[in-house]
Amino acid sequence: MNFKKEKQQLNKSQILEGSRAIALTIKNIAPAVISAYPITPQTHIVEDLAKFKADGQVDYEYIRAESEFAAASIVLGASATGVRVYSATSSQGLLLMTEVVYNIAGMRLPIVMTCANRAVSAPINIWNDQQDVMTIRDAGWILLFAEDHQEAVNQHIMAYKLAEQLKLPVMVNVDGFILTHSYEPVIIPDTKLIKKYLPNYKPIAGQYLNTENPVTLGSLVTPTHYMEIRQELHNDLINSLEIIKKEFIIFNSKFKIQNSKFNLLKPKINNGLIEYTGSKNPEIILVAIGSVIGTIKDTINKLPNSNNVGILKIKCFRPFPEKEILQILKPAKYIAVLDKSISLGQMGCLASDIKAICQNKIKTKIQSFIVGLGGRDITSKMIIKIIKEIKKSNDKVKFIGK
Repeated sequence: MNFKKEKQQLNKSQILEGSRAIALTIKNIAPAVISAYPITPQTHIVEDLAKFKADGQVDYEYIRAESEFAAASIVLGASATGVRVYSATSSQGLLLMTEVVYNIAGMRLPIVMTCANRAVSAPINIWNDQQDVMTIRDAGWILLFAEDHQEAVNQHIMAYKLAEQLKLPVMVNVDGFILTHSYEPVIIPDTKLIKKYLPNYKPIAGQYLNTENPVTLGSLVTPTHYMEIRQELHNDLINSLEIIKKEFIIFNSKFKIQNSKFNLLKPKINNGLIEYTGSKNPEIILVAIGSVIGTIKDTINKLPNSNNVGILKIKCFRPFPEKEILQILKPAKYIAVLDKSISLGQMGCLASDIKAICQNKIKTKIQSFIVGLGGRDITSKMIIKIIKEIKKSNDKVKFIGK
């Protein structure tokens, strides 16, 4: 697409590929340093960002890395000097970053990264599920999940505000191919509008590397202090739940960007942590994260008894919004959790967390359903099957493939 044409369309709805929408958003946020290694299906994001630099449209440093481990290390080092940074990855690339991902959180660096969710080998599979991010869910990052292009754009802008305010890294997850390579109506806020919400980054003295005020980041810590430091990170993640809700309100008041897609069902509750659609007292609640929510909404919208089924979308998986989730789930008789990942030998990763917070608090039947692994299509027929299956006495983990 012609650059001048794109510039004229900023702040107006346009049809864009998901990767392009994310790249344009990062371009307008204007980080100082970007480093990434291309991996399907994340590649289009970093290709666009590299081209912006090659064409002289941006001032950021774009550093080509020889691996995902190197890319993560580069943005870690750059962030430690007190500048705004960005990276993106997927699947095996995220796993190769694992050591650095933990270091970033432990060093309290406000890094924002996109994960284009993809299955993990073996066998080799380049299509979408969410096994990659679930592998590092305990690393200490805020983990956000987008349902569609507009939510992905909004979450990336919010991510920087949260990261820099809380001194916590944020990962925005978008389903590979389903969002990265599809085209939808989306509004890209321009740089001027973004700066009103997200001003230039000003790191706090003593929290970044400075030759005039030397500090040590990521130092060796003995058993005497390590546990307290990890507890502090845990507590700050828990406390960030309220900040995320507040920032969601502030963001929407500043941007006033509505979802560009037609609203199939109007949410009853919508904040930075969760979204709930349905009646106050549904018989069944379907719980899921990511783009599958669109399929669920479309399916439920066509059911004759749609009032009996509620839809709970988890936007923020870490920290886990226990209080908000429990409030929604209490009235239901049946809870079906749809996971595009699995803790092998246990159950779906989201289902495991839902069951844990509901124990001794809700007597509702909760069942784990595994769907969409390795990019398997999730159809309305499968959603209807889950609604029927949840009412049966068997509560074992079920893989729904057809």
